[in-house]
Amino acid sequence: MNGRAKGVLAFMAILLGYFIALLDTTIVNIALPEMTRHFGGTVSEISWIMNGYNLAFAALILTASRLADQFGRKKVFIVGVVLFTLSSLLAGLSTSLGMLILFRTIQGLAGAIIVPVSIPLTTTTFPKEKHGMIIGLWGAIAGLAAASGPSLGGIITEKLNWQWIFYVNVPLGVLSIVLTLLFIKESRDESAGKRVDYAGMLSITAGMLLITYAFIKANDYGWNSGEFYALIGAGLLCIALFFFVQRRGKEPMLPLALLKIKEFNGTSLTLFIVGAALSNLAFLTSFFLTRVMGMTELKAGLVLSTMAAGSIVSSAVSGGLSNKYGSRWFGAIGAVIICGSLYSMSTLEADSSLVDVILRLFIAGIGVGLTMAPVMSAGIRHVPEEKVGIASGVINMAKSIGSVLGVAIIVTLLQQNIGGEMQTAQTRILEQVKGDTVLMPFVKEVLVGVVNEQGGQMKTGSDSEVQAEALTTKIMKGLEAAAAKLEPEQQKAFAATREGQIDEVKMLLTKAGSELKEASVKGFGQTFIYASFMSLPGIIFAWMSDKRRARKSSNKSADYESTEIA
Repeated sequence: MNGRAKGVLAFMAILLGYFIALLDTTIVNIALPEMTRHFGGTVSEISWIMNGYNLAFAALILTASRLADQFGRKKVFIVGVVLFTLSSLLAGLSTSLGMLILFRTIQGLAGAIIVPVSIPLTTTTFPKEKHGMIIGLWGAIAGLAAASGPSLGGIITEKLNWQWIFYVNVPLGVLSIVLTLLFIKESRDESAGKRVDYAGMLSITAGMLLITYAFIKANDYGWNSGEFYALIGAGLLCIALFFFVQRRGKEPMLPLALLKIKEFNGTSLTLFIVGAALSNLAFLTSFFLTRVMGMTELKAGLVLSTMAAGSIVSSAVSGGLSNKYGSRWFGAIGAVIICGSLYSMSTLEADSSLVDVILRLFIAGIGVGLTMAPVMSAGIRHVPEEKVGIASGVINMAKSIGSVLGVAIIVTLLQQNIGGEMQTAQTRILEQVKGDTVLMPFVKEVLVGVVNEQGGQMKTGSDSEVQAEALTTKIMKGLEAAAAKLEPEQQKAFAATREGQIDEVKMLLTKAGSELKEASVKGFGQTFIYASFMSLPGIIFAWMSDKRRARKSSNKSADYESTEIA
């Protein structure tokens, strides 16, 4: 077998493990309703199928990077893929919701091992001149995994069943293990030593666990609640302890000199913002497509996957070019496109065409590819080669925390925006009912009572058409009950005009449905705008992620940092 073929198989070994770990962050979401029907349980309980994975992933990622640097990246990568493959099989075989959440959490732990180790394995397997191209392909796979999750999950759930969402990982994981054993060489950070920094690992794991949990529960506890502040405070205290331990330790897991490299900091902050932007885009768009435009979950997932096409193309191209021309322009332009795409989503209407949505998502994918691959490449390029492992851990941890924080903030904003618009719509509906000259007084009373009763539900962002049907059912039942209590003369008057009264009620309900849908569109539009503003700092951070090209010919800064870290 020639060297080119071995290189392809080595890269495939890494990408297979990386792909399944990232895919499982999104592929499960579309199957949650089916899992709810299978196991039962509340929405809060079912949400831990996602939360358990995200918590474990964010908490362990830096620790896994350090252990891989110390004891061998190939060895740790294989442990991660074995654990992920086994937990996927057991998740599919779960007989209770508790079992499924347990194995999803173990999947998260395994994913935290696989994802950060994949970068140093890649950079040590291929020569430096190919790093830009390889990381470009790595970014394309990342975009494909994230964007294709909803559609693959929908197809598998519809054509097979939800268990196969986990079973498909088994053959891919086994193939990754075999190829890794055959074609990947062992590598480690020779300067890292063998002493395990238990204090550092415990403090950073506890800190990330507490902060991630706080953001996951922020909307349940409330952003101003004592529980939220306590969790954030405890998490920050653990992180402060972590930096204290790193400063005083003889063999710290995170060499603090890395944080003096401006380009590395720029990369971490960029991917923190991009992580939040991607999560916000996927979350808001999926809800808009299903609740406002009325698509099925499967169709919405397929539409969302068009973002992967743009990401794959731009990642593959920009990764290699950024190695030659520098990353700051690619990253900054990509961040601008992401912000613009988020803003453009605010102009969608309930009756917008599929082409309008797909075009916006495709352009967003181009922005993602232009940003992630070049910025990641720059971050890795500006740290000493032996510190690529721990640097990858920091960068991926930043992206993971950005994703969790972004969704926590955007959920709150969406609820507030839709709640405000729905309240305004409800007021207009009540005014129309009270001012109607056709309806009899008791019909108005029934209509007003039902609308007021449904007011709270109208603020949740549920589909407006579903609400209109619920209102119709309640009103008709209410009219029958109220009519039975009328005086005989009033009953006769109602009977004589019954058809006209019902037609008028239906006409008002049609107007109400339009009002509610328009309110929902406005609420989503405002939230998309806020999400675009939240993404603006990514432009500045992307510009910081690389040096001017004129100065890049000399790598004195990186050499200096390498000496200082050593």
